[in-house]
Amino acid sequence: AVSILGVGAPFACAQEAHGLRFERQVGMSALSQSGDSVPDDAESLRGSRLSDSGTDDDAGDLPGKAMEPRDYWEAQDAMQRLARFDGHDVDQAQATMPMLVAVRMRPMWQKEADAGDFNTVRIVDGKVVIVIDPWYDPDLNKNREREKRYAFDMVFDENVGQDEVYQKTAHGLVSGILDGYNASVFAYGATGAGKTHTMLGQPQEPGVMPEAVEELMAAALRDDDFDYKFGVSYVEIYNEKVKDLLNPDSQADLEVREDAKHGTHIQGAVELAVGSAAEIMEHMQRGSVYRTTEATNCNEVSSRSHAVLQVTVKAVQRYGEGGGSKRRLAKLSLIDLAGSERAYKTDNRGQRLVEGRNINRSLLSLANCINALADRTRKGAHVPYRDSKLTRLLKDSLSGTSVAAMLCAVSPSSDQ
Repeated sequence: AVSILGVGAPFACAQEAHGLRFERQVGMSALSQSGDSVPDDAESLRGSRLSDSGTDDDAGDLPGKAMEPRDYWEAQDAMQRLARFDGHDVDQAQATMPMLVAVRMRPMWQKEADAGDFNTVRIVDGKVVIVIDPWYDPDLNKNREREKRYAFDMVFDENVGQDEVYQKTAHGLVSGILDGYNASVFAYGATGAGKTHTMLGQPQEPGVMPEAVEELMAAALRDDDFDYKFGVSYVEIYNEKVKDLLNPDSQADLEVREDAKHGTHIQGAVELAVGSAAEIMEHMQRGSVYRTTEATNCNEVSSRSHAVLQVTVKAVQRYGEGGGSKRRLAKLSLIDLAGSERAYKTDNRGQRLVEGRNINRSLLSLANCINALADRTRKGAHVPYRDSKLTRLLKDSLSGTSVAAMLCAVSPSSDQ
């Protein structure tokens, strides 16, 4: 898994404020206001979770029984707090917040089966992907491996639905946004692998974007301590040119700017005030109509641009100390990346070839930024945000205490 450098655990603060305790493995005292301890037969860290300092309905009547973490983000937060509790040196320079990396495999298409293609991907234990080389020949390739194995935070097969993908990946980011932390969700993969389906979905099977927006608005309505205001912007980056999808008649090459008041933003792009998830979805669907798509050999409706939907959250405290003056500003970025592609597979020519070159270049820039942020051996190393407009726009959502989820869509076809 990849980690991004940060400065602390953003989700720990709200949990600790409610008197939560951490139940850990054999013989370790619990972190609770009551000072209780965990019996020696408590399960290991792998089976632990944050629970209310009292009883938990899921725990039954068994004393000290440790609970499974509800999601990936809770497990990571628990491990960081455990490291600090054990006396490990988790200083500001070394503290990390993770980037969740998940893989989703789409089903085989009928046209692929009709063409004689076969499934070359196997999933083991929901975390390991085994890729079989379709051209392996022990007589011709004696030094070549028949299969390769890759481990990820989680892997979803073709039977996993949209809601389960969301609940296990992006769901844990929403509470952090209301606490003032930037978050981002990426959909990455080859063209035709199912990125747009995972992010947008269908009316009967909504994807990550609509589900995240719906939950964010619902969580804000339940919070009586803050007044929230929401704004939405939707842009595409096509051939390193930024276009406002909510105002398609505007200039086709907007500039990415950065200042102390607004942070990183698109100068000239419209940010519309919204008050409900339905409004955001209406703007998103209207903007998606103007997104650049073309047909290739791998996909009849291939996205030729990166689409970035950003929801800005401004919160002002209503009551208590600092009421009216305590403010929070956070941003949720939902990014449907254009598909990486090989020219000989897509059989692109002319303009399609230029598009593919620019797509791969910006994806490489994104990978370079993530690698620079994740490499803790290079303290203070330069992070090349300015190598592309995509990475420069997402600077606020990649650095500092921001958290991210990368959803990698893959095709099982032997031809891919």
